[in-house]
Amino acid sequence: MTQNNLRQEIVWAVEAAQEKHAVDITVLRLAEAFAEYFMLCSGQSTPQLQAISEAVEQRLEKQPIRLKHREGKPGAEWVLLDYGSFVVHIFSERARQYYDLERLWRNAERVDFPAPERGPKIQGEPESGSTGA
Repeated sequence: MTQNNLRQEIVWAVEAAQEKHAVDITVLRLAEAFAEYFMLCSGQSTPQLQAISEAVEQRLEKQPIRLKHREGKPGAEWVLLDYGSFVVHIFSERARQYYDLERLWRNAERVDFPAPERGPKIQGEPESGSTGA
């Protein structure tokens, strides 16, 4: 399995997560499981987890691909978006290490997505993480 032969809806979910700067994006193809694919990614804050989940939901809703079930309350460290044949897991880094789904599904085919490259810094643009004050 490669990035090029993933189903289009999974590619859209990955792209939406990348747009919100999700880290460690991985897609697992599961054999004989309740879902065919898991997409896993991490966010570095609670607001980022929420932004990633909203971006994925909005991107897929436009296609229209219907969300069957959502888990994770505001402030949660893990959001689950169930689309039936694939499930999107959005974790805090701590929760991802704790649940370690990659280890639990270690026999699954795996595709990792490198972090998107950031464009060159624009002259006068504040550094990442800077408050500008």
